[in-house]
Amino acid sequence: MHDQPPAAGPAPALFSWEFATDPYPAYAWLREHSPVHRTRLPSGVEAWLVTRYADARQALADQRLSKNPAHHDEPAHAKGKTGIPGERKAELMTHLLNIDPPDHTRLRRLVSKAFTPRRVAEFAPRVQELTDRLIDGFVTKGSADLIHEFAFPLPIYAICDLLGVPREDQDDFRDWAGMMIRHGGGPRGGVARSVKKMRGYLAELIHRKREHPGDDLISGLIRASDHGEHLTENEAAAMAFILLFAGFETTVNLIGNGVHTLLRTPDQRARLQESLAAGERGLLETGIEELLRHDGPVELATWRFATEPLTIGGERIAAGDPVLVVLAAADRDPARFDGPDTLDLTRRDNQHLGYGHGIHYCLGAPLARLEGQTALAGLLTRLPDLRLAVDPDELRWRGGLIMRGLRTLPVEFTPNERVLTPNSG
Repeated sequence: MHDQPPAAGPAPALFSWEFATDPYPAYAWLREHSPVHRTRLPSGVEAWLVTRYADARQALADQRLSKNPAHHDEPAHAKGKTGIPGERKAELMTHLLNIDPPDHTRLRRLVSKAFTPRRVAEFAPRVQELTDRLIDGFVTKGSADLIHEFAFPLPIYAICDLLGVPREDQDDFRDWAGMMIRHGGGPRGGVARSVKKMRGYLAELIHRKREHPGDDLISGLIRASDHGEHLTENEAAAMAFILLFAGFETTVNLIGNGVHTLLRTPDQRARLQESLAAGERGLLETGIEELLRHDGPVELATWRFATEPLTIGGERIAAGDPVLVVLAAADRDPARFDGPDTLDLTRRDNQHLGYGHGIHYCLGAPLARLEGQTALAGLLTRLPDLRLAVDPDELRWRGGLIMRGLRTLPVEFTPNERVLTPNSG
């Protein structure tokens, strides 16, 4: 890749399979020639794409851009088509990605009381245990699909533990979530059945937790209060659903995209392995931030809708227009980042937008960072000669508007002796 401004010419094709494989040249063209770009999405809906860092950061914090789909009269959005499978169910709609202040303020404060930095820090041994156990499952084989055997189950089991889903029920959640991530929210068939089963299970679990609370997030949501108000049962179920969905797919992609990037930048990967071998974690911490910036798990921020006419990047946005902030484009903006197309794990000035900005900044970012760091450290330490098992051109990226992630990530490595951890037996 080259950090050169794209030549003028016709606008690039968006949303094709070729674009999904490497959208960054197209985003570079948009930043240079049409930074706030009106386009027709694959769904047929017309929306504005915001691609420059300064405009993106401003838009993410602009409260004239509402998260509530009711501000757009397009039927597809009025029914909740925001990229989260199953959201057309009204009882799943009241969550942090779909509401504005004051409801957003109330719900986020309630969730924050249960989703604290202390809880994440205490969760680190469990994330390490899960990482070790999953690597134990394939370390002797010499090959694996790192998406399905590692990047996918790790955050599923972690978020289930955090929510308070009993261990004996977690494989059901893995199956339901797998159906949603493979098929990306189709309204019928297996996805709809999976969403219905998950919704029914969460309702039952919330009822059980009311009777027998524990030290988990769902119990915390039930207990949490704000000026005497409690979450309603529908709000609690919707919140648990969005925390589960947003809490696993972004981390699947963080790990998958991160490993893929490191395997294609051997000098950076070698530096990180040397740092880990020396027992240092500084490069791992800055490295996760750089991987989030360079090829992050969320390509476009979720939908926003103009509540009044406004101007972004010199373009007039009409009331009701959908606006999509392209995080992947903003985080490669040469006006903000030196050498933006180059991976630099030591990058310090790195205020990327990978987890958003403003009041909708991702609540689960500390957990995702913990999982990403633990996963990469485990893989690079225990599988030192990890390598792609296919030509890079054979890899396929999942379709979809919001998330960016690989369908599979086949790898090879020298088989190692399985090292049992105290809880992996």
